[in-house]
Amino acid sequence: MDWTLLVFIGLGAGVLAGLFGIGGGVVIVPALLYFARMPMQNAVGTSLGALLLPVGALGAWTYYRGGHLEWRSSLWVALGLFFGAWVGARLAQGLDDATLRRLFAVLMAAVSVKVWVG
Repeated sequence: MDWTLLVFIGLGAGVLAGLFGIGGGVVIVPALLYFARMPMQNAVGTSLGALLLPVGALGAWTYYRGGHLEWRSSLWVALGLFFGAWVGARLAQGLDDATLRRLFAVLMAAVSVKVWVG
């Protein structure tokens, strides 16, 4: 695997995370699927592995300095993420690649429609 491709995927996800609060599912997973040609479960696992480190620390600090970070809310969301990622990972282990890809596509389409319509 070319490390420069992975760094560019991370840079792109980081910029979009700073702009819109997105990264893992919306940017990293599709990029790993199509540019790095990873199977779906590997792409999701790799994305979670990258996010495990303090990936949002500098972006969160910038928002905090601008008065736009609600720490208490962040901690509650983090608690949900902690357990939710475990549940989701366990569910994904029982699905084949094609089914997981289709479920991901349905999620992305639903989110796109909701953002577009408002």
